[in-house]
Amino acid sequence: FCRDAASVGVDGLIIPDLPPEEAIEYLELANKYELATVFLAAPTSSPDRLRLIASASSGFIYCVSITGVTGARERLSDEIGPMVERLRGLTDKPIGVGFGISNPEHVKEVGKIADAAIVGSAIIRTMEEAIKSGRDPIWAVERFASSLAEAAHQ
Repeated sequence: FCRDAASVGVDGLIIPDLPPEEAIEYLELANKYELATVFLAAPTSSPDRLRLIASASSGFIYCVSITGVTGARERLSDEIGPMVERLRGLTDKPIGVGFGISNPEHVKEVGKIADAAIVGSAIIRTMEEAIKSGRDPIWAVERFASSLAEAAHQ
C-alpha cells in the first residue's frame, strides 16, 4: 500500500484508527517510501499520549477540535486554544485543527492559533447541495474553498 501510494504522488496519510503504539510496522514502511504520517490528538489525550503523538507524527499533527464525530458545528470549542498550546510545548511540527471547521469564520479563528484549518464535512456538504440543486459541484467547492482561503489570509 505505501509503495503504491508513493508511486502515484501521495505525500502522507492520516490513519485515524491506528494508534502510534500499534503503528511500528506501518511507520517503517511509510518512512521507507517517504510518506508523512499524521496522527490525531484529541481533547481527551493525556499529556503522555500527546508526547507520543507528537514524536510519532511527521508532516503535521492533526488536533481534533471536539470529541465525537466529525461534521459542521456552529461554534468552535473553547478547548482548542489550550490544546494547541500544549502541543506547541511538545513539538515544532505544524499543527492543523479539524473536526467541525465549516465556515470562513472558523478558519479565521483557527488561523490565529494553529498552522492549518482542516475542512472535510463542509466540503462534502457543499458538493451534495450543489448536486441536489443542479449546480456544478466543482464550481461550488472552488467558491467555498476560495472563501476559506480568503479568511485564512486575513
